[in-house]
Amino acid sequence: MSDLTRGVAVCPGTYDPVTFGHLDIVQRAAGVFDRVIVAVVEKPVRKGSQTVFSTEERISFITDEVENLENVQVKSFGNLLVQFARENAATAIIKGLRAISDFEYEFEMNQLNRTMDPEIESIYLMSSPNYSFLSSSGVKELAMFGGDLSQLVPGRVAKRLKEELQR
Repeated sequence: MSDLTRGVAVCPGTYDPVTFGHLDIVQRAAGVFDRVIVAVVEKPVRKGSQTVFSTEERISFITDEVENLENVQVKSFGNLLVQFARENAATAIIKGLRAISDFEYEFEMNQLNRTMDPEIESIYLMSSPNYSFLSSSGVKELAMFGGDLSQLVPGRVAKRLKEELQR
């Protein structure tokens, strides 16, 4: 593949909060594509419209963590993912898969995205074993009850989550 362009990929998500699992997928995608855009959903539909952190704060958390990856940038979007991908000349959408339940949802989304633009390929990276259990919603639940987040999210994220959610 060295003589072919590796193009631009979009790695979308709510990232509320960003986890080490998310960052692992982004880092791995950065090793495969010329440029990776971490696309932060402004107003999520799937997981409800209310996020713990503002779009700006979620972007800030991710930007801090990917600053050493020269080919990664972070942007927000509020339109259809395929439209955002087109606007950014992306040829691929990168998603992480943890379990069969992720597959079912992503399979459905892939079919919808391919209907809108068959030129944009969906590519799935399997979660690293140490992150296969990790979800933003699980992290939020742990934070609410004062659980240790140090192995799950960056330190700054853990601190802010505890400030926002701890009972």
